[in-house]
Amino acid sequence: MTEIPLIGVLALQGAFDVHAKRLAELGATTCLVRKPEDLNSLDALVIPGGESTTFLKHLERAGFYSALDTFVRTKPVFGTCAGCILLAKEVTNPPQRSFAVLDIAVERNAYGRQNDSVILHADTTLPGGPMEMVFIRSPRISRLGTNVEALAHRNGDPVLVRQGRSLAATFHPELSDDRRVHQLFLDIVRENS
Repeated sequence: MTEIPLIGVLALQGAFDVHAKRLAELGATTCLVRKPEDLNSLDALVIPGGESTTFLKHLERAGFYSALDTFVRTKPVFGTCAGCILLAKEVTNPPQRSFAVLDIAVERNAYGRQNDSVILHADTTLPGGPMEMVFIRSPRISRLGTNVEALAHRNGDPVLVRQGRSLAATFHPELSDDRRVHQLFLDIVRENS
């Protein structure tokens, strides 16, 4: 890997452009991923929020799901909201297909409808004190595997988790001015170079 990592952001829906901007502000080179072949030269990938079943429909075209499944098993990956759902080992409310690379169970839309969205400040194990967290129709992590580390919580439920080179948040760190979650992912990418 080059000294400056090339991090792709899946650009099928969600605030993919904001994720790319946040990572670029921290010194990464970013590119938007819209086709399976866009994965070939990447050091890592962000799967943004959106609607997870819609993501799956887009990915099932042209062999994209298979290419992405291989990628997330071998490279660093960061999923936010719907991206967290797609990385989870178990998905409920209702059940759906996922890559199952992160040993967690998630319950879709567990915090309510769109009008139940909220911005909270909560403690985290990351240096720097409480973190602003933007929750929009967010999933709830209902189970952590033994090798999964919870880095932040909402009312006792994990909302930011890491397992090896995989990172996931049930909130939208790209919608906050706080860059710590994206910096953590960049650090994970560099650790795995």
